[in-house]
Amino acid sequence: MTASNIATIETAEPAKKSSISPADPCTIVIFGASGDLSRRKLVPALYGLAAQNCLARRFAIIGFSRTPMTDEAFQQSAVDSVKKFADANTLREAECKEFAKALAYVAGEYHHPEAFDKLKNRLEELDREHKLNGNRLFYLATPPDVYPGIIEQLDKAGLAKNPNGKSWTRIIIEKPFGRDLNSARKLNQTVLKAFDESQVYRIDHYLGKDTVQNLMVLRFGNGIFEPLWNRNYVDHVQITAGETLGVEQRAAFYETAGATRDMIQSHVLQLTSLVALEPPAAFDATAVRNEKIKVLQSIRPFTPESIATDVVRGQYGPGNEKGNTLAGYHDEPGVAKNSITETFVAAKVQIDNWRWAGVPFYLRTGKRLPSRVTEIAIQFRRAPHLVFRGQDLSTNALVLNVQPDEGISISFNAKLPGQEMKLKTVTMDFSYQAEFGGGERSAYATLINDCMRGDATLFDRADGVEAAWALVDPILEYFQSNKPKFPNYAAGTWGPHEADELLERDGRHWRNS
Repeated sequence: MTASNIATIETAEPAKKSSISPADPCTIVIFGASGDLSRRKLVPALYGLAAQNCLARRFAIIGFSRTPMTDEAFQQSAVDSVKKFADANTLREAECKEFAKALAYVAGEYHHPEAFDKLKNRLEELDREHKLNGNRLFYLATPPDVYPGIIEQLDKAGLAKNPNGKSWTRIIIEKPFGRDLNSARKLNQTVLKAFDESQVYRIDHYLGKDTVQNLMVLRFGNGIFEPLWNRNYVDHVQITAGETLGVEQRAAFYETAGATRDMIQSHVLQLTSLVALEPPAAFDATAVRNEKIKVLQSIRPFTPESIATDVVRGQYGPGNEKGNTLAGYHDEPGVAKNSITETFVAAKVQIDNWRWAGVPFYLRTGKRLPSRVTEIAIQFRRAPHLVFRGQDLSTNALVLNVQPDEGISISFNAKLPGQEMKLKTVTMDFSYQAEFGGGERSAYATLINDCMRGDATLFDRADGVEAAWALVDPILEYFQSNKPKFPNYAAGTWGPHEADELLERDGRHWRNS
């Protein structure tokens, strides 16, 4: 299919119009377009943006991958992906077919200059044919080991800079951004040789979820929460990111990463910084990211002594769930029989600043847990004077459910009906689904849309990535030099008993749903 066949998309009756004006005309290039991330997340997210009129009427998408494929085959693959993975509320057969016409494909090796020359020629064709104004968004959805090669080839081909004074060029880089502090610094150096920091969008899809963004609205858009958001009223904070699935088909990646690299360094520390940040001067990229980096820099550094007492790691063994046998990590395809890769991490974190001094943050992530849940729980202090003696009163908690059921709940004590003064803990729940209806908007759609508009608020900056790795590096070094006895928790349970002891010795306990 030639460039002239790539259609201008006009959705006359979109399923759900956005209140935001469309982004600039542009070409989106997906590196790794034949991979799972592109198929399951990126292409459906882009279709959702088009269906909601968040993309300009003139746009094009180029898939770039090693796999040989025609334009037509890539278009059919996109249609199949949209039908299988897109939000059913936006799915329209005619719009899906029109969307697919905007797709083209370039096959090539990521380290071959001639492949990038071919990509450059295709970009220029599309710019001329569809008046895309030279705006370009590159998305790295490849294995991390090829990031440097792609970035260097983009630079050599002259694609890293704006083709004219009025256009923009941006790049989204998937996590993991490095595998330790040293590699993250090297990757940042490679990226910033080719691109300016203002062009670089390091993505963590958790930050595109509505509940994560609503955390800042909850605090700074209401007068009743922020006055309580400090050491005077908060007893502790729990952040849990649990999965019921095992390693599945990701053993090749997971064996080199583990839960610490995969989740703690990125998702969990991102959530921690958003919970703990100071009110920014404005809701923009510079102000918000400045406050996030201050939190990371205020976290008490880990030492071998503190890791031994405040960090717990685990690996799941065989288990049973509702009569079904669950395989242990060592029995998963592609996993070494003597692997010491952790599938569970719990840690106690102290933030040494005025707001949070003495308030522990308990972080937890794991695979093969009983529930798929990501939540942030703000546990408040007990009332200073127990008027209702003899009553077993729970402390108040404010819980943000990030996934799967996005919403917010707050618990408090109330009197039961009747003659006696008996109290019970009750909750008030806010559900995004119940209040606003419709399906959950793709976090990837939110973040891609932000990138096209030049809003980097929900993306990481170079110094933020390096600060997170600086915190995690000592833990990884300790894990490497101190061999564990694995497995130490059964699949389908809430992790090793040492994780429970981590809180119990402080007189606290995990929230297990």
